[in-house]
Amino acid sequence: MSTDTEASITWSQALAWRMERQFLDPVGSGSVADVVRRLGAVLSMDESLAEIAVAARRTTSRPGELAAALADGEVIKAFAYRGSMHYLAPEDGGIYLAIRAAGRQWELPSWVEHYRLAPADWPDFRAAVRDALSHGPLTVAELGQELARHTAYRHLEPVFDEGAGTLIKPLSWQGDLSLGPTRDGRRTVQRLDDNPRWAGIPDLDEAGPRAVAAYFRTYGPATVGRLHYWLGNGLSAGRKRLESWFAGLGDRLVAVDVEGTVAYAAREDVDALEAAAPSAAVRFLPGHDQWVMGAGTKDTHVTPSDRRELMTRKANPVILGGVVCGTWARKGDEVTVTWLDGQAPPAKAIEQEADRLAAILDRDLRLTRVP
Repeated sequence: MSTDTEASITWSQALAWRMERQFLDPVGSGSVADVVRRLGAVLSMDESLAEIAVAARRTTSRPGELAAALADGEVIKAFAYRGSMHYLAPEDGGIYLAIRAAGRQWELPSWVEHYRLAPADWPDFRAAVRDALSHGPLTVAELGQELARHTAYRHLEPVFDEGAGTLIKPLSWQGDLSLGPTRDGRRTVQRLDDNPRWAGIPDLDEAGPRAVAAYFRTYGPATVGRLHYWLGNGLSAGRKRLESWFAGLGDRLVAVDVEGTVAYAAREDVDALEAAAPSAAVRFLPGHDQWVMGAGTKDTHVTPSDRRELMTRKANPVILGGVVCGTWARKGDEVTVTWLDGQAPPAKAIEQEADRLAAILDRDLRLTRVP
């Protein structure tokens, strides 16, 4: 792919265009599923943060809407990036699971020894799991009890009693199950193919290019290094595979000059990038939001280096024009905004975003600014 640039833009333009693509400026009017699909994945290890991540990108929202979307099958929950639970869109979430499964971790000698499941045992094991879930969601322990009815899997019952986190993951990657709504505070798992919106796991040669193209359309313009961070570090896609998928997109991607940095964008987005005006929007985002994590905390254009540690420690960022310029924290009904940049935005912009957060959380909040 040629590195001859076809456009020259500023980082302010790039971030403004990216904010629009991520429904942050202007805030989007789409559904919960629309937000999840656009972002590719939404981290769900902390449900309160996941709710805010989605709600911050919608003009109208209500508490519990993400959980409701999961229960209705509009979104799914699976182990994806970095082995953590993420919300995905059932229509195209399979592309990320296909990439995650490509490493075939269940064939590692340590896995085989620990779980006493040889690679040749997996097709029957997967079928037994799907059969156990054929009557509806089960807790992980209940799934273990059902599997223990088979002599071949009886030894795994203690593993499921303890949560079976590692063993559940490849079943998720291969599309056999997903995480369901909690029942009495306990996590459940359910068959993925019971969801009529589920499009399945595509072949890796199809999934890879689709995931690469989706990244540049949501998180571009981006360097090849940022792509490796997203799909390589995130989903364990091999470097050679990534380079092949990237090159295979050919002229669908073009190089652009962003203040001296060669980055890539979808050809269809170049005109909009050149026309983008810098954003002055202030947004309160949750810790580990995809705005920060999609670019990576090492991307100093989004997260200045002196604020990186805060972002890696899951502080809630306040962004101005796409740049992390502060943090916010809530304790009870009080929200404290700590500004980290030299010149704070107008007080009105902070107050308006605090009001929007209050609406998202459906509670009255008092605002305190530091300094």
